[in-house]
Amino acid sequence: MDKSKIENTEVEILNAAKEVFQQKGMAGARMQEIADKAKINKALLHYYYRSKQLLFEAVFKSAFTLLAPQLNKVLNDDSDLFEKITKFTDNYVSFVVKHPYLPNFVIQELNKNPEFIQRLRAEKHFPTIDTFKAQVTEAIEQGKIRPIEAEQLLINIMSLNLFPFMGEPLLMALINVDKTAYNKILLDRKTQVADFIINAIKI
Repeated sequence: MDKSKIENTEVEILNAAKEVFQQKGMAGARMQEIADKAKINKALLHYYYRSKQLLFEAVFKSAFTLLAPQLNKVLNDDSDLFEKITKFTDNYVSFVVKHPYLPNFVIQELNKNPEFIQRLRAEKHFPTIDTFKAQVTEAIEQGKIRPIEAEQLLINIMSLNLFPFMGEPLLMALINVDKTAYNKILLDRKTQVADFIINAIKI
């Protein structure tokens, strides 16, 4: 099998797996269904990925390598802190709307497999927060925001962005909306979360 054929087959597998994982989650996905969607036989699928877990990690890594540079750029660019919070939230929500399987993977799978996150950390564009931390310290010293640890601020931002995707069925039931209305709520959070965070910390 030539190199281009191998690369094309792998792309087809990842695209097929992404669709199945989005629809059925990790537990409900079946390798045979993924093979059928990729238009290959199951034996060939297992040649590329020996297990569903390895395939799921590959799909996650493929998506994360698209998201990580975006977040890293936002966290380390020259924009001021409030603009950074706004851009971070916008980028994150926009991305997860297109890749809704990611949050549940983070919670369910990474906790079971901490070695995987260590491998992700070794990737070139894994986000760093040094610039963000320095900006938070500077904003506190200048009297622009209330005292808060940068790590706590980042966790607040991530939590408010993450949970609406993780808790979608529960939240849809609680606020009594259908999927279309809930998707609009998710998109509205691109500004709602940023405004909430900024108003909570600014002086």
